[in-house]
Amino acid sequence: MTETGGRRPGRAWIARLGPRGAVELDRAASPRAVVEDAVARVGADPVRWAIELNSLVVRRIVGEVPSLGGSPAAVELLRRGNEATTLRALFTLVEGPAAAPPTDEAILEGIHEFVHRAVPLERVLHGVRIGHAATTEAFLRACAELVDPEMAVDEVTAVSRELFSYVDDLSDTMIRAYLVEHEAWSTSAAAARADIVRSLLSDATATATDVGEASRVLGYDLRRTHEAVVVWSDTPNGNSTLQAAATEALRARGATTTLVVPVASGRLWAWGTVSRDGSVPSGGSVPSGGTRRTGSWETIAEALSRQRTQAAFGTPGGGVEGFRRSHREAERGERIERLRREAGRVPRHATVYADVAAIALLATDLDAAGDFVRRELGGLATRTASMEALRTTLYHYIGAERSLADVARRLHVARGTVTYRVKRAQEVLGHGLDERRFALHTALALAEELGDAVLQPSSPVRQTNSPVRQPNKPVPQPNRRPES
Repeated sequence: MTETGGRRPGRAWIARLGPRGAVELDRAASPRAVVEDAVARVGADPVRWAIELNSLVVRRIVGEVPSLGGSPAAVELLRRGNEATTLRALFTLVEGPAAAPPTDEAILEGIHEFVHRAVPLERVLHGVRIGHAATTEAFLRACAELVDPEMAVDEVTAVSRELFSYVDDLSDTMIRAYLVEHEAWSTSAAAARADIVRSLLSDATATATDVGEASRVLGYDLRRTHEAVVVWSDTPNGNSTLQAAATEALRARGATTTLVVPVASGRLWAWGTVSRDGSVPSGGSVPSGGTRRTGSWETIAEALSRQRTQAAFGTPGGGVEGFRRSHREAERGERIERLRREAGRVPRHATVYADVAAIALLATDLDAAGDFVRRELGGLATRTASMEALRTTLYHYIGAERSLADVARRLHVARGTVTYRVKRAQEVLGHGLDERRFALHTALALAEELGDAVLQPSSPVRQTNSPVRQPNKPVPQPNRRPES
């Protein structure tokens, strides 16, 4: 016998689940129709609880098995699949196992992603186990808190058994789906190309014969001069857009042939054959307009912006070694852009390694870079708007050889403002600008690019690791802006 709405006897406690923070339903990774169905089946607060729990669990999974991430879009895809399993766990507990088939489209999307990225099955299952352990822990804790103490032991035992059975079925289905997709993918031309590229990037001992055969299979001459680019987007499953963006950008750079390799949802690698100085190679196609010049970075950035993508470019390099080096540089440029994004900086749609090489090298060891910045800047490394204004002004002032007019024009402020800020910055530093000038300017450059990643840490804020129940009686909540 079931309760009204299909609820199983003794499971009324699930309706009292609720998140710790302000979690809106539009924060869900699942499509709106899926969320609305879940709310109709188990209630809005339990769904908010599941959304919050899923974010915590995904962070734990990616932290312990980084290969299951790979890009913001890939993490979003993982979040969507894991959220589906969490919601279906709720359905299982409320309505019974028959109400929650073990997989759906979001989960299978993740399996396809892992296979195409060559993530081994054992790592996928490791992620499943981590997610299961964290999710089960949260369910059991909530059950113990919300169920009458006289019934808690029996209910915790039943919930544990049902969740174990659900995840056992889920794992079996995921294994079968992985093996089927792996068999189909491993025999495809795309898989062969991806394997060759990964081998070239990791193997520095390739012979001329190997290079010739690899060039034939790839349809791309590895003996030429190459410019590499990494292109990414926060939108899952947007690889067709990324491929078009990569090809267009490389053609604008003067590439006569291109090689594109998707490596994760929302992320791909690409190369183009160019002349060593970046101009159009002899016999190359002429860009629209009739001139034999590469497209400007501003034009390329504008095109990438329209396509809602970002790209990081390496410098041109010859042969397989240049193929590898340019790619390494593009990935370093991508890393810098991701660090800038975490620091709240305005995104650059086209990042040129030559422009960020010094910062990329200085930030190779981010902890050491942070120690250096905080030591050199002292109080200027504080995370406040006033200190940021002083840092930025001083950075440009030193770079402009102390030209007040140049800095005022660049920052769109009065010359008197520049004078005041420079004087105030020196007071905070406690010494003049000629003392350790290079180290000071370097520290300011790191702070300008990487922000919070190298500045003084904020005051610690107490946080919890899992959602908790809603209280029996409503508790007034302060007006809080929902987390994005």
